[in-house]
Amino acid sequence: MPGPSTHPASGPRVLPGTGRTAVVTGASSGIGAATATRLAAEGFDVVLGARRMDRLTELAASMGARALPLDVTDPDSVAAFAEALDRVDVLVNNAGGAFDANPVAEADLDSWARTYEVNVLGTVRLTKALLPALIASGAGDVLFVGSTAGLVSYEGGASYTAAKHGVHTLAETLRLELYDQPVRVVEIAPGMVRTEEFALNRVRDQDRAEAVYRGVREPLVADDVADCIAWALTRPHHVNVDLLVVRPRAQAAQHKVHREG
Repeated sequence: MPGPSTHPASGPRVLPGTGRTAVVTGASSGIGAATATRLAAEGFDVVLGARRMDRLTELAASMGARALPLDVTDPDSVAAFAEALDRVDVLVNNAGGAFDANPVAEADLDSWARTYEVNVLGTVRLTKALLPALIASGAGDVLFVGSTAGLVSYEGGASYTAAKHGVHTLAETLRLELYDQPVRVVEIAPGMVRTEEFALNRVRDQDRAEAVYRGVREPLVADDVADCIAWALTRPHHVNVDLLVVRPRAQAAQHKVHREG
């Protein structure tokens, strides 16, 4: 009979996020909520930030995370949020949105201002506030949830595409500026993602919102994007995923979408 094994018993699996704190903005729904849930499952200590504290608190309780009020358009809110954090290893800049689908000739400048304030200035505001902690962590990550709208323009999307182009160049610039610091800068650029609020916030009509995805077999959902975010953040820290573009198979390009029926 063989003798007792000389190999030591393997211990419990250590999750990749163990010991790291991840901040997720816009975490009360959609991609933000899915990302927070996925990162908690990967072992991260997750801090959820958003304006809707009722939804945020319920979600945080379900995963053993921490919920803090955050309005990225409000400097005082951002300052209070940053002050409440003991450490930050990962920042997922997810807060954003599209608020109109007007052609440039019919531009609603208030909508343009809101779109830019949330997607660009809010992202800059929070990144600036947390960057010292991310550098001090010794292995920080700043991840921007961009969009294919930040890479390709299309009719009726100018306010959103302009803002997401801003996010894209923000990520590129920050990566250059932090080249000698222990911080990765990652951009995830999803194409068509079906969430409960994105299209509805943009067109403000349930039928028109549903028409965006009509006939498209298996558009992306929030969990698909969260999977990509978790994958990028759990690579060895010397591996930087500069830009990951992810679309449903039915969407070959911004204007090339296969619809059945």
